[in-house]
Amino acid sequence: MSATPFLDDWFTFMDSEEPERVLDLITDDFEMSIQFSTGSGQASEFLGDRAGLIAYLEQREVSVLVHHLTHSARVDDVEIALGKTTRDGVFEAAFNVSAELDPAVNKVRRLLIARTPEIEFA
Repeated sequence: MSATPFLDDWFTFMDSEEPERVLDLITDDFEMSIQFSTGSGQASEFLGDRAGLIAYLEQREVSVLVHHLTHSARVDDVEIALGKTTRDGVFEAAFNVSAELDPAVNKVRRLLIARTPEIEFA
């Protein structure tokens, strides 16, 4: 069994034809920050609550990138992972993700993701 079953489900949805299914995985008090680097010092931050996540989802390429969690752990109600995204099987970016879960409903309250194509982990 995975150390981070919630994050496994999250990225399975994100990689699908219907990534908006992640909206069913967030609490009413959800907050997030996604630091998104495209390389060469160019970065954007997607920030906010449910509306912020919707804005992030609307600008994504659907079913183009595949997320791979390479290292993961759970500490109390927080799942953390290191991973990479690939496009057509080729490395695109490394990312870290931290998700604070509400164990009563098994949904995410806080989500922090940082992504960059500048670093690849072995």
